[in-house]
Amino acid sequence: MEQENGTEVTEFVLLGFAGQHRFGHILFLLFLVIYVVILLGNIGMILLIKIDSALHTPMYFFLQHLAFVYLCYASAITPKMLQNFVRTEKSISFIGCMVQFLVYGIFATSDLYILASMAVDRYVVICNPPHYPVVMSQRVCIQLLVGSYFMGFINASVNTSFTFSLNFCKSNAVNHFFCDELPILALVCTNVKLNIMLLTVFVGFNLMFTVLVVLFSYTYILAASLKISSTAGRKKAFSTCASHLTAVAIFYGALSYVCLHHSTTETQEQEKAASVFYGIMVPMINPVIYSLRNHEVKKALHGIRKKCF
Repeated sequence: MEQENGTEVTEFVLLGFAGQHRFGHILFLLFLVIYVVILLGNIGMILLIKIDSALHTPMYFFLQHLAFVYLCYASAITPKMLQNFVRTEKSISFIGCMVQFLVYGIFATSDLYILASMAVDRYVVICNPPHYPVVMSQRVCIQLLVGSYFMGFINASVNTSFTFSLNFCKSNAVNHFFCDELPILALVCTNVKLNIMLLTVFVGFNLMFTVLVVLFSYTYILAASLKISSTAGRKKAFSTCASHLTAVAIFYGALSYVCLHHSTTETQEQEKAASVFYGIMVPMINPVIYSLRNHEVKKALHGIRKKCF
């Protein structure tokens, strides 16, 4: 069917990584193992928090949903990527691409706000412990969580509607392993300045706002911790935040690299590698971080092992 500036696109071809046709089966096995670890780790974290009453606190309420978010956005891109490693036909339907783009956008953005909410939680528990149960009540936690998902939905739905309403005429080959915005906009034959502006405004706002919340929270936490006279008290305060701060540093570091890097032919493969890191590796690392660097989670795991064995 002819359109104004080209032909209607009914499907896209995901080109994946350079040279993946030579190592497709090895990559398939590698990422299959990673995906299984993501599923087991994050589902296990959700169930552990659900089962152990000692973990029914605001921090673990957010951690449970963080695991759910990682599970969702890793599942939005990984199964199709695995399929394309072993198939000659690497196509994805127009609707399938749009749904993948939308789902990934919703949960990746929600991730930012949940991490920021967890930073606020750590700030309150360390800087204002007497009022912690009131400030971080169940109602406030639910409001923060709903706000996180709402911001994810707004960001993803606006960018999805503006991106997939364009005319595609240059090609239908997406130079990525999933439907990401900039590789898709490269196929558009009309002016994309509005889309780039929307992407910059929405992603820039979400990233900067949540980064500022995390920075301000940890600035106050650091100041409060340094006022603690005992070494044991300072160590306890820092250990309370260690796992969350590690998760924040890894996720924001990889995401910032992708967002701030100029999209050129030379850096496209590096951007794909960074996308693998924050889109697939971070969801795998997250349960490990909270299992190895968190006393309460290790205690809960030990209790489950005792009951089972």
